[in-house]
Amino acid sequence: MLIGQYEGKITEKHQVALPKKFREVLGDTLIVTKGLDNHLIVVSESGWQTLLEGTDGKPFTDKSSREMQRFLLGNATMVELDSKGRCVIPEFLRSYAGIKGDIIFAGIQRFVEVWDKNAWEKHQQELAGNINYIAEKLSNVSAQKDTE
Repeated sequence: MLIGQYEGKITEKHQVALPKKFREVLGDTLIVTKGLDNHLIVVSESGWQTLLEGTDGKPFTDKSSREMQRFLLGNATMVELDSKGRCVIPEFLRSYAGIKGDIIFAGIQRFVEVWDKNAWEKHQQELAGNINYIAEKLSNVSAQKDTE
């Protein structure tokens, strides 16, 4: 399982070094794509179907599914880690996530998010202010499913 957060940097050559704990779970061949909150998502080559969650099995005629797949898969790139666990992040992905220097790797169970450090800190502040509402909303959804 991928959990926790680690700080990192992007080099002048646009390389990042994935934390060892994440490499041990994900392996050396990864897929990197855009995330939904202006960050990047990293999954293992074998875990790419995680990106299809919510769209898998939907008909091709479902526009929302097509658009989500375009966003996630159409912006995905496969990268190989070198012997030091480094890979190059393409410019279009760095630009999307606003990554310029310091970054945060966050383990989110089956995938890793890569954030610009300042964006991560801002998001964490917003999240802390809303977490009680989010927890309550999730509890209500869970309670509705239990009564169905």
